[in-house]
Amino acid sequence: ILTILGNSAVLATAVKRSSLLKSPELLTVNLAVADIGMALSMYPLAIASAWNHAWLGGDASCIYYALMGFLFGVCSMMTLCAMAVIRFLVTNSSKSNSNKIPKNTVRILITFIWLYSLLWAILPLVGWGYYGPEPFGISCTIAWSKFHNSSNGFSFILSMFLLCTVLPALTIVACYLGIAWKVHKAYQEIQNIDRIPNAAKLEKKLTLMAVLISVGFLSSWTPYAAASFWSIFNSSDSLQPIATLLPCLFAKSSTAYNPFVYYIFSKTFRREIKQLQCCCGWRVHFFSTDNSAENPVSMMWSG
Repeated sequence: ILTILGNSAVLATAVKRSSLLKSPELLTVNLAVADIGMALSMYPLAIASAWNHAWLGGDASCIYYALMGFLFGVCSMMTLCAMAVIRFLVTNSSKSNSNKIPKNTVRILITFIWLYSLLWAILPLVGWGYYGPEPFGISCTIAWSKFHNSSNGFSFILSMFLLCTVLPALTIVACYLGIAWKVHKAYQEIQNIDRIPNAAKLEKKLTLMAVLISVGFLSSWTPYAAASFWSIFNSSDSLQPIATLLPCLFAKSSTAYNPFVYYIFSKTFRREIKQLQCCCGWRVHFFSTDNSAENPVSMMWSG
């Protein structure tokens, strides 16, 4: 619910101010699309299976679920990597305006991200890698436990780990460390903090917001990655079901964090959310500072 409502709000505000969107903000929209796509295509089936205490459907639904998870997961990771690179380029550019990055360039980059993610998601269907149920039985993903006896599966895992996890993660860390060093040097040159330009303050806030988004994603998926790699080199019975269930749930929670980060750090997003509340009649009477009850209907449907 949090994922769908939060990311729907992100998409609604993006549509409302589509003509004012800067090029890097298109990646934020793409990240919201990937998060809400994961929630709509996967979570209802997983919730129903949890209530059923067993996976609903057969192999076809299991493969569908795993494919969607892999597709949207890789898409989110590569989008975060692209955001870090563009943030680094903007920060280190002599041109302070991020609109200097053409929108068509970012659109092409987003298209490449989806094609790249789709390629990796399809590979297990054509024989390189496998999809299968999780050890706890109410979710499906890459069949990690099959790979320690299969050279084909192990080569897939190794390639996927390097190209979809390690390299993007290292790129994200390197870009934000470079940005931090650049900002640190810039602030050292300005002795009086009151004289720091507003553009520099905005740049610092945008960078912090991007860092928190990346940290939230990487932190939520790290326990799941650790449990999965344990399954590669050890028997699937070596971990209790709860030890594989909790990291899986924590990983899926990554889709709900980003709208909260936007709301905290973006005045524009907060303003647009308040306008959406007015337009959609979400502002109920207890949000009002006026305690009078002269017209409760107008207070509930203000705007």
